[in-house]
Amino acid sequence: MGEQTTDYWQHDWSPFLFQFPDNPLGLEGIRYYGLAYLIGFFFAGYFLYLCQKKNKLSLPAKERSDLLTYLILGVLIGGRAGYLILYDFADFIAMPWIFFRIDQGGMASHGGILGACLATLFFARRRRLSSLQIGDALVAIAPLGILIGRFANFINGELWGKITTLPWAILFPNSPMLYSDLTGYYGIQPRHPSQLYALFSEGLIPLMYLQYRFWYTRYSTGQLVGEFLVLYSSLRIANELFREPDASLILGLSRGQAYSVILLLIGVLYLSMRKRSA
Repeated sequence: MGEQTTDYWQHDWSPFLFQFPDNPLGLEGIRYYGLAYLIGFFFAGYFLYLCQKKNKLSLPAKERSDLLTYLILGVLIGGRAGYLILYDFADFIAMPWIFFRIDQGGMASHGGILGACLATLFFARRRRLSSLQIGDALVAIAPLGILIGRFANFINGELWGKITTLPWAILFPNSPMLYSDLTGYYGIQPRHPSQLYALFSEGLIPLMYLQYRFWYTRYSTGQLVGEFLVLYSSLRIANELFREPDASLILGLSRGQAYSVILLLIGVLYLSMRKRSA
C-alpha cells in the first residue's frame, strides 16, 4: 500500500470571514456561506432596480423591496426544508427542530428554487401582477446567486468531487480517509473540485445565456423561466457525474441528478405546452 501523495494542493481555507473571539450567544463568527446569500440577494435587488430603470419590469421601489423580502424567505425556507426532506428526511422526522439549526449547514438548491417559485407566485397573486413576467427577470439573475453559493461551497471545503488523479485535483481535509485503487494508498484522496465545476456550469453559463436573452433578444412572457429550468437541470445532471454523492442513490442516480431529472422534465413539459398554446 502506497503513501498519501503531497503532489496536490490541500484545501486549507477557513470557512469564516471573521471569528468571534469570545463566541457570544454561541455564535462562532461570520461565515462566507452566509455572506454569499447576502451578496446574492443584494445583486438581485440591484438587478430589479435596473429592470425598473430600463423599463424591463415595472416594479416601484416599495414593491421591489417587498418582492425581495418574499424571495429571501422563499429561498431560505425552501432551501432548508428541501435539504431536510430530500437529503436528511429520517433525521428530520426524528428531530424536526433541526430545521432551525441553520448554523449546522444544510441547504438544497432544488428546495431553494421551489421556494423562490412559490414566493414569486404568492407575491404576484397578492399584487395582481404577472408572475411569469417577474419570473423571467428573476431567472436572469438567479444563476449569479448559484455561482456565488458554489464558490462558498468551495471555500467551506464541502460537496467535493469524486476521486481523480488529474493535475488540478484537490485534497479536501473534511473528505473521508479511505483506500483507492486509483491512487494506491489509504488516506485523504485527491478529488475533483466539483464546486468550481458547478460554479461555471450551473452558474456562469446560465447567467451569461439568460442575461443575453433577457436584455438583447425577444421572447414571449414566461419563456425564460422554462429555459432556465431546462438549462440549469441539464448542466446539474452533467456536473453530478464528477461530484461525490452526499446521500444514498435513487435508481442508480445521485440525488442531485434524480431531482434535476424531475426539474428537467418539468421544464421541457412547460416549454412544450407554451409552444402548443402560442
